[in-house]
Amino acid sequence: MTNTSLPIVLIVGTNRPSSMSAKIAGYYQKVLTSLGQPSIILDLINLPHDFTVSALYENTGKNETFNGLRSLLEETNRFVFIVPEYNGSYPGVLKAFIDGLPYPNSFNNKKAALVGLSSNAQGATIALSHLNDVFSYLGMNTLALRVKLAQIRMHFDGADITNPLYKELIALQAQQLLSF
Repeated sequence: MTNTSLPIVLIVGTNRPSSMSAKIAGYYQKVLTSLGQPSIILDLINLPHDFTVSALYENTGKNETFNGLRSLLEETNRFVFIVPEYNGSYPGVLKAFIDGLPYPNSFNNKKAALVGLSSNAQGATIALSHLNDVFSYLGMNTLALRVKLAQIRMHFDGADITNPLYKELIALQAQQLLSF
């Protein structure tokens, strides 16, 4: 089985409605499609609203919606995390989602690319660093090229990234992920 036979799962790292992260995930999916790579977007907006009580701890395995999302992750071996910066790190909903997955097998020996976005000039650098630390603990292998999309609202027109460097970095990261 080759790496490209399974779809890559793009995870939108927030549950904010109409998020910029979801728009960037859509853009990234188009890049993967142009490379002949199937992909699926898992938007955390689709998490059950009560998943932190109905799907975690003593309720593990009892929430069918969460179980379906968990099954999707178990069936793939590569991910792209589209991560907005929230309060100097990544969103708490992403942490809660990761915490609800079976340890250690959900991400162990799997591969991920990280894309950070922010409205400030840093492009979620610290958020990606925090998330990379968590993935290292979980045994996930992360691609060295982390794409940081600073001041993203200035460089996205609603459908397309307008910054040539950002386009180039996403294309390069996607190509690297296919051979990672």
